[in-house]
Amino acid sequence: MSRKGNCWDNAMAESFFKTMKTEMVYHENFQTRAQAKIAVFEYLEIWYNRKRRHSTLGYLTPQEFGDA
Repeated sequence: MSRKGNCWDNAMAESFFKTMKTEMVYHENFQTRAQAKIAVFEYLEIWYNRKRRHSTLGYLTPQEFGDA
């Protein structure tokens, strides 16, 4: 961790949340907090970790990368 005010500390987290909001959140209209929680869980466990291809992993899914 670097000193206070270093904008690069949260770059990875901010990048992930931007991606999640762009791909999932902005396309939904949640009626309850429970619906939002389920949608975030499904996005992470079903789409992001199993099916979404990542450029940093050679355009493999994280599951494919882990199996290789």
